[in-house]
Amino acid sequence: MQYRIMTLFPQMFPGIMDASILGRAKESGLIGWKTFDIREYTLDKHKRVDDYPYGGGAGMVMQAEPVYRCYEAVTRELGHAPKRVIYMTPQGRVFDQKMAEEFAREEELVFLCGHYEGIDERVLEEIVTDAVSVGDYVMTGGELPAMTVMDAVSRLVPGVLNNEDSARNESFSDGLLEHPQYTRPEEILGRKVPEVLLSGHHAKIEEWRREKSLERTREYRPDLYAEWQEKKSI
Repeated sequence: MQYRIMTLFPQMFPGIMDASILGRAKESGLIGWKTFDIREYTLDKHKRVDDYPYGGGAGMVMQAEPVYRCYEAVTRELGHAPKRVIYMTPQGRVFDQKMAEEFAREEELVFLCGHYEGIDERVLEEIVTDAVSVGDYVMTGGELPAMTVMDAVSRLVPGVLNNEDSARNESFSDGLLEHPQYTRPEEILGRKVPEVLLSGHHAKIEEWRREKSLERTREYRPDLYAEWQEKKSI
């Protein structure tokens, strides 16, 4: 999986994208990423990339030209027009595990990170294929949301996780939250590991985990539980 990121703040990415599982995946060649600084593609001598919105209003709007010139640079670097250009915006479709699985089937993803009051709509109409939100709230820019999406997608790339069962058995993989997890010691803070997990009886363990997954989903995410029930009844 290859990521290309159009951003005003390329310095935000190395700390997260080069650490932990993502860092190991990059070192092994399973994923790769490169930032493109939108400021480098403006013709303004002061590297200005924003201006006042037509019609008035608070804040500034990112100009179309530097964004499009940056997109052209990405296209040249890839050698073709990208299939998916993801614009991180609170107006987009809310990101979920199903979308992560969809994106993970691609060979490359291009991210556009906005700032200020947004980006001139004309360039968005020209280059963006997917408008994606990480939730119903507003952040200062699209960089952290983009990294959130890249993290979730990268974990689904074959070979990134040491245990391939991890991605299949986690929360949301089957529409439910994951069951509780325990490790050594058997007792701590006056609390013991459930006996069934120590039994070695795999069928009973799987049954217990399924029950706990259903209980947890029903308690914490009744919306997901209702969706699961509806699918089960079809």
